[in-house]
Amino acid sequence: MEAFLISTGVVALAEIGDKTQLLALVLAAKYRRPVPIILGILVATLLNHAAAGVVGAWLAAWLGEELLRWILGLSFIAMAFWMLVPDKLDDEDTKPARFGVFLSTLIAFFVVEIGDKTQIATVALAAKYSSLIAVVGGTTLGMMLANVPAVLLGEVAAKKLPMRLVHGVAAAIFAVLGLLVLLRADQAL
Repeated sequence: MEAFLISTGVVALAEIGDKTQLLALVLAAKYRRPVPIILGILVATLLNHAAAGVVGAWLAAWLGEELLRWILGLSFIAMAFWMLVPDKLDDEDTKPARFGVFLSTLIAFFVVEIGDKTQIATVALAAKYSSLIAVVGGTTLGMMLANVPAVLLGEVAAKKLPMRLVHGVAAAIFAVLGLLVLLRADQAL
């Protein structure tokens, strides 16, 4: 349950103000059809985070416990700093339109999420926790918790959220996770 809850919280916070959330806003404004957009986000996130989770689980098995702890600790701390860098959505990220709303959303979200903070967080969380299903379920729920309101409420809600505070809280969570992992790694030696 810990893996699920931490994965949900970390990704929900990390996603606020992220370029995929900005993409959700753009798609909602462009198509004004929330159900296929939300379903496209869900399927894209499940596919993307399942792949990221498998990579994380593979890394955990391949690297060994001691090396993995150091890599994870430093990765979480790096994510903390990365959270403080605001995202922006490139114009080319908003172009998918020829496949219908659902498929356009699925393709756009899947592609934009590649190498994104939340995908990298999913790799790290899957490497940290042994329950791949809990991590992928949690990170997917976190994405949905951040993006569904963006789709439903649009730009009004996004402009009222204190982005610096949200990013600061997410950065603090990543930093604490990183330090906890490093302290455990230090104890293991």
